[in-house]
Amino acid sequence: MKLRILQSFRWREDVVNPLAKELEISNEMFEKILMNHLDMSSLEALHATLESAKPQCLSEKLHADLRFCWLCDVMELVTIEEANRIKLSLVKEIIDGKDYDMALKDGKKQVLDLLLM
Repeated sequence: MKLRILQSFRWREDVVNPLAKELEISNEMFEKILMNHLDMSSLEALHATLESAKPQCLSEKLHADLRFCWLCDVMELVTIEEANRIKLSLVKEIIDGKDYDMALKDGKKQVLDLLLM
């Protein structure tokens, strides 16, 4: 029964494929890992939790890719509010279907415009 859940279309597309690719292992190996670590109730409840974590994960990835670690956190050239405003708008665009690389390119332009003010 657990395997049936893991091999469902949504689980494959949203969880198994991307995480297996990220870990550079086969889908089957990642399914086995999940089977060993999660029980039925965890599997049934987990998918919604993973979906709700998506905006936070995207925001953290954008934080790193836009170099806010330096520009905001270290050099303080960009305020936390400005960084959050840019990240929030980009996360919304990505969730609405915009390609991550295109959104990142737009974000870099927004950061540069902000720095040139």
